[in-house]
Amino acid sequence: MSGRLNGKVALITGAASGIGKRSAERFVAEGAKVLLTDIQDVKGEEAAAALGGSAAYRHADVTSEADIAGAVDEAVRRFGKLDILFSNAGIPGNRTGIEETDIAAWDHSMAVLLRSVVIGAKHATRVMRPRASGSIINLASAAGLLPGATPHDYSTAKGAVIHFTKGLAMELGESGIRANAICPGYTLTPMLVGGLGLGMQAVEAMGPRVDAAFAPVNALPKAGRVDDIASAAVYLASDEAGFVTGQALAVDGGVAVGAHWSGHRGRMRGVMEKLSGDPA
Repeated sequence: MSGRLNGKVALITGAASGIGKRSAERFVAEGAKVLLTDIQDVKGEEAAAALGGSAAYRHADVTSEADIAGAVDEAVRRFGKLDILFSNAGIPGNRTGIEETDIAAWDHSMAVLLRSVVIGAKHATRVMRPRASGSIINLASAAGLLPGATPHDYSTAKGAVIHFTKGLAMELGESGIRANAICPGYTLTPMLVGGLGLGMQAVEAMGPRVDAAFAPVNALPKAGRVDDIASAAVYLASDEAGFVTGQALAVDGGVAVGAHWSGHRGRMRGVMEKLSGDPA
C-alpha cells in the first residue's frame, strides 16, 4: 500500500539520523510533505535534500520553545498546514547511580526528553485545533514501561511522556486531534550503538551476530530496526489509525514482556533447583 499520507504535512524533530530520518523518508514515500528539524545541521540538510521538494530542513533545538514554535510556523508557512507532529528527538541519559546524579545533567535530560514533547504538543495544538484534525506522535520507550534497563533520567522521562500523552489524548480528542506514543525496545540507532561504544557501520557489518547478541533480552530473538519504528509512526500518522488515541504502542520485540521463553524457563529451573535441590 502506498499514498497513506497523501496530502498531509508533518514536522519531525531529531530527523537528521536514526528513527527520525527514516521516518521522514517513509512519510515522504507515503505522500507527505515533511519539515525535518535537528541540531545536526549538515546531516539534516543532506537528509532533506535527498527527499527533494517534498521536504525541507530547519535548525531547531528542542530545549528552546522559540525554536519549536518557529518550526511549527515554518511548516505551516512552507506547506500550508500541519497534520502530524512526531516528537522524536532524544539523548541517552546519564548512567549514574542516584548518589552520583548531577542535577544539572538530570534537568538537561528532562528538557530534551520530556519538556520538548510538551512544548511540541503546545504549539502543534495551536495550529491543529482550528482545523479540528491532527496526529501528535511522541517517542517514548519500553524503558518508560519498565525501569532498570536504562538510566534513571531516561526511563523517568519516557514514563512521563507516556502519561502525558494519555492526558493529552483526553484533552484533544474533542477537537479531533489524536495523541499517541511509540515505545521502542532495543533498536539499532546511532544513539543505542554509540552507547555501546560502537559505530553504525561496525554494527551493520556484524550481520546475524547483532540479532544473536540481542536474542537473550527479547521475546523475539533479534534487535529492532529503525524501519520497525518508522512503520509504527506511519500507521499512527495515517487515517488508518483514525480511531486510535491515548495509546503507548510498544514496538519492542517483546522486551516489555520478558526474554524469550526457553531462557525464562531455564532461569526458573535454576530458581527451583536452588529452592528444592531437585530439577524442576
